[in-house]
Amino acid sequence: MEAVAKLKNVPTSPRKMRLVADLIRGERVTNALSILKFEPKVGAAKLEKLLLSAIANWQQANEDAKIEEADLYIKSITVDSGRMLKRLRPAPQGRAHRIRKRSNHVTIVIDSLNPVAGEAADNQETEK
Repeated sequence: MEAVAKLKNVPTSPRKMRLVADLIRGERVTNALSILKFEPKVGAAKLEKLLLSAIANWQQANEDAKIEEADLYIKSITVDSGRMLKRLRPAPQGRAHRIRKRSNHVTIVIDSLNPVAGEAADNQETEK
């Protein structure tokens, strides 16, 4: 059973957030949390909080399962560009330069490597 968590309108550029997201893509959740905890980039703290939210969503869907036995991993993580605020900055000789303040949307999907007890029973019923 997979769980999804989304974070919208994060005020950092998508390129900077993708650098952090690439570090944890495909990793196990425990390893990803430790990577994000010690990563100095700005997006790491926000991704760590989002990953904890995805874990909580997974726990909500699988109340009878234990996280340690499920062996959760990051199935997919996507960083899309969000809205862009356009501002003007004064430039020499009466001109103006455009400033684009970018934002992004992050979607993270986690799944378990080991089938959960309730999920395994559902799979056996569908096979019959």
